[in-house]
Amino acid sequence: QVPLVESGGGLVQPGGSLRLSCAASGLSFSSAWMHWVRQAPGKGLEWVSAINPGGPITYYADSVKGRFSISRDNAKNTVFLQMNSLKPEDTAVYYCNAHMPSSIDTWGKGTLVTVSA
Repeated sequence: QVPLVESGGGLVQPGGSLRLSCAASGLSFSSAWMHWVRQAPGKGLEWVSAINPGGPITYYADSVKGRFSISRDNAKNTVFLQMNSLKPEDTAVYYCNAHMPSSIDTWGKGTLVTVSA
């Protein structure tokens, strides 16, 4: 059983939108800070966004602020990343991360987002 499974990636034109999902299983999802982190081709990891366990507190990287929105549904053990006004520089593999109160981190395998005309 894979603890975190991302989905929703794909090819989209500049200016388009995508909604990523990350489904959790086998961990205490409602206790975890959830993060989205991305890795562009040939580059290092870039933190994108985070949401607290209860959901109302969110943080964003400056590069995505105003365009991306993170949310979660604790009843469904799922975190989302709504991405609007996508740019070619948003092209990356997007990873979901669960940070537990014990400081243990769990990562998904990622989903590829390609923004291209």
